[in-house]
Amino acid sequence: MTSLSVGPSAASRADLVRPPAGALRLADRVLSFGAASHVRACLLLLVIGLASFLPGLSTLQPMDRDEPRFAQASKQMLETGDLVDIRFQAEARHKKPVGIYWAQAAAVAAGEALGVPRARTQIGLYRIPSLLGALAAILLTYWAGLALLDRRWALLAAALFGACIMLSAEARLAKTDALLTACSVAAFGALARAWLGRARLERRRGPASLGTALVFWLGIALGILVKGPMVPLFAGLAALVLCLREGSARWLLDLRPRLGVLITLAVVAPWFLAIAWKSGGAFFGEAVGRDMLGKVGSGAEKHWGPPGAYALAFFATFWPGAAFAALAIPFAWARRGEEAVALLIAWIVPMWLIFEAVPTKLPHYVLPLLPAVAILTVLALSRGALDPRRPGARWVAGLVVLIPVGLTLGLSLAAWRLDHALPLAALPLLLAACALAALAWAAFARGAGQGAGEAALALGVAASVVLSGAVFGLTQPVLQSLKVSPRLAAIRDALPCEKPQVASLGLREPSLVFTVGTDLAMLNSGAEAAAFLREGGCRLVLVEDRFAAAFAAAEGGQPREAVGRLTGFNINGGKPVGVSAYAALPGATP
Repeated sequence: MTSLSVGPSAASRADLVRPPAGALRLADRVLSFGAASHVRACLLLLVIGLASFLPGLSTLQPMDRDEPRFAQASKQMLETGDLVDIRFQAEARHKKPVGIYWAQAAAVAAGEALGVPRARTQIGLYRIPSLLGALAAILLTYWAGLALLDRRWALLAAALFGACIMLSAEARLAKTDALLTACSVAAFGALARAWLGRARLERRRGPASLGTALVFWLGIALGILVKGPMVPLFAGLAALVLCLREGSARWLLDLRPRLGVLITLAVVAPWFLAIAWKSGGAFFGEAVGRDMLGKVGSGAEKHWGPPGAYALAFFATFWPGAAFAALAIPFAWARRGEEAVALLIAWIVPMWLIFEAVPTKLPHYVLPLLPAVAILTVLALSRGALDPRRPGARWVAGLVVLIPVGLTLGLSLAAWRLDHALPLAALPLLLAACALAALAWAAFARGAGQGAGEAALALGVAASVVLSGAVFGLTQPVLQSLKVSPRLAAIRDALPCEKPQVASLGLREPSLVFTVGTDLAMLNSGAEAAAFLREGGCRLVLVEDRFAAAFAAAEGGQPREAVGRLTGFNINGGKPVGVSAYAALPGATP
C-alpha cells in the first residue's frame, strides 16, 4: 500500500512558522469583543487610535516645513483677531482654504480658556484637530465598511486603516491631511450606500437615506473648507466611473444633489466671498494658479517623483496592511464585476493613477484612498482570497516584518550617530513590535483559512500600536539633535530680560518663527546682524555657522561672546547645522 506525503521538510517548515496558540486566541477574543455591538466596536477603535496617536503628540518638535507654517498662521489669527485672511508673518498664505486654521485656532483658544501655560506656542494644541480627524477617519471607515461587510470584518478593516503608518504620522502633524481623510471617507461611505442601494441589490438595503445624503454633502463641504477641490475630486471621479459602468447617473439622485448644493454653498460661500473681497481675488490666483496647478505641471517644492513612486512607498505608508493588500490585487481583478469590488476600484484606482502621473509626489497625498484599500483587503480575506498556499504569498506577507526591524535598527543608529545615545527605554517595545509582526506573518503562513488571516491582520495592528508608542513616545525624545528650533527658543527664554527682540541669520525654518515668535526678524548679512544688536534694548541674534565669519567681520573681527550655542540636524535640509546666539542686554557693554 502506498501513500502520499508532503515530506518531512514541509512538515518541519509548517512547525517553524506556527505561532503560539495563545496569541491567536487573544486576537480572536479581542475581535469578538469588539464585534458584539456597534458601541463596543467604536470603543475598541477609539482605544486603538488613541494608543497609536497620543504618544509624542505634544513632545514631537514642530516638523518643518509645512506643519509650523500652518500652526504659525493659525497663531497669527489669534494674535490679530482676523479670521478671514491667512498669513505667515507678513506674507499672505493663499494656498489652502481656512478650515484647518479655524480648527487649530479654536483648539488653542480652548487651551487658553482651560489655563494651558503659553498655549499659543504649544504645538500639541495645534495638533488636536488632526488627532480628532484621524479618530473620525477610523470610525468613518468602520461606518463605510458596514456598507460592504458584516460588523466583525468592518471592525477589522477600520483597525487596519487606523494602524497604518501614514495615518499615525498625520495624526501628529498640524496639517490638513487627517481632517481631509475624515471628510473623504465620509463621502465614500455615503456614496457606497447610494451605489449599493440603487437597485436594492441586497434585500435589507434600500435607497440611501436622508441622513446618508447629509453625511455625503457635509463631507464634501467641510472637505472644500479644509483642502479645496480634493474631496469633490475623489467622490466625483469615482461617481463618474460608476455612472459609466452603470450607463446611468440616476442612482446619484438618492444623494439629494439639490439639497446638497445648498448645504455646500451655505458652508463654504461666506469665507470664499470674504477672502475674495479682502485679497482682491489674489487668493484664487495663488491657490489655484500657483499651488494646485504648479504641482500638476512640475515637481513643486522639490517634491518631484517618477510614476510608480506611490506604489513603492505603499509598502511603508500602509504598513502593517500593505503586504496583505498586495495579495488582494488578484482578487480585485478577478471580481471586478461585482458591485462592491467595482465601487472600491472606482474609488482607489483612477485617483491613484492621477497621483502617479502628477510630478509632485508627497506620501500623504494617497492617504484618503487607504480606507478603501483596507476595506478591499478585508473583503478579499472574507472571501478566502488571501491564501498562503499561493505561489509567493508567504514571501510577500513576510514584508510585514521589515518595517519594525528597519525602524529598530535605523533609529538606534541615528540616535547613536546624532546624539551618542541609544533609545534604551524604547528598545523593549521596539523588539516587542518586531515580535508581534513576526507572529502576524507566522499566523498567515501557518495555513489557509479566514481565522489565520484574521489573526495575522489583528496581530499586525497590535504591532503597529506598540511600534507607535516606542517610536513617538520613547525614541524621539532621545533625538535632541532634531529639536533645533525648540532648543534655540530655550536660549531666548533664558535671557535675563523680558520680551527680547530676536533675529536669525541663516536659519530660516518656519519652526523657528513658531517657537520664537511672529516678530522674528530674518536677516540677510552679517552687517545686518551686527546692526540689529546695536539698536538697543534686549536683543538676541542667532547666527548659523556658515555666516559666522561675515558676522565676525561686521563686529570688527572681535564678536561678542556667545550666550549659547548648539549643533543639530536639520530634517528638512538633511544636513548638520550649528548656531551661535549673541545677545545685547540693557545696560551691558558689548
